[in-house]
Amino acid sequence: MIYEVRTYNLQPGSVPAFEESFANALPHREKYSKLGAFWHTDIGPLNQVIHVWPYEDLDERTKIRAEAAKDPNWPPKNDPAMYITMDSEIFLPAPFMRPLGGDQALGNIYEMRTYTYKVGAMAEVIKRWSEAVPHREEFSPLAAAWYTELGGLNKWVHIWPYKDLAERDRIRAKSMQSPHWPAPHPRVFGRPRDQDYGAVVVLADALTATSIRPNISTRSWRGARCTVPACRAMSSRIKVRDVRRRTGNSRGA
Repeated sequence: MIYEVRTYNLQPGSVPAFEESFANALPHREKYSKLGAFWHTDIGPLNQVIHVWPYEDLDERTKIRAEAAKDPNWPPKNDPAMYITMDSEIFLPAPFMRPLGGDQALGNIYEMRTYTYKVGAMAEVIKRWSEAVPHREEFSPLAAAWYTELGGLNKWVHIWPYKDLAERDRIRAKSMQSPHWPAPHPRVFGRPRDQDYGAVVVLADALTATSIRPNISTRSWRGARCTVPACRAMSSRIKVRDVRRRTGNSRGA
């Protein structure tokens, strides 16, 4: 299983129009494969939409995208001037991650935390997280955990759903009291290169033409500084519920 994460940076004010056209075109695209998740950012890198597509492998991705491209109703009919940048990355799920997608309603906001590790650290990261995640999930579920195969390499991403920011603060405070969390970072791969700051992403209530609105108040906050030697960069974004309520799974974790 692979996940393609497509991130589009749009012109200011154009996210509602993009979501409307995406909603209209999505039933045609899902004749070929299902959408895994859809979010837009609310705090952090603004005017950004993120959609996730699961595939069995790269060959299936190539085949399905070729078939979908022949559909007259896909991709959505948007003005090309709407787009500033378009990025695509391929992620591999961690062994303990539950499949993304389906009709799961895990939360109203999703926090996406991204850590970039030194070369060679990922196997140890996955091992330590495999041991620690069951303890963290005593407090709230993991929506996704994956690492890059194509795109920005050595990147570890984990996504956590919450009802709201208050619940996020409460759960994170409780989880930090556990002796098993956060997962220990490898300390043998050099010093951190830099740091990134957090972003809060609000998920749309529904992928429809007129009712897509943030469901939490926007407020800025800053991510924890990366202090563990193996971690080169750490950033956090909080995302809103996936468009159709779909999702699949310092003390910096």
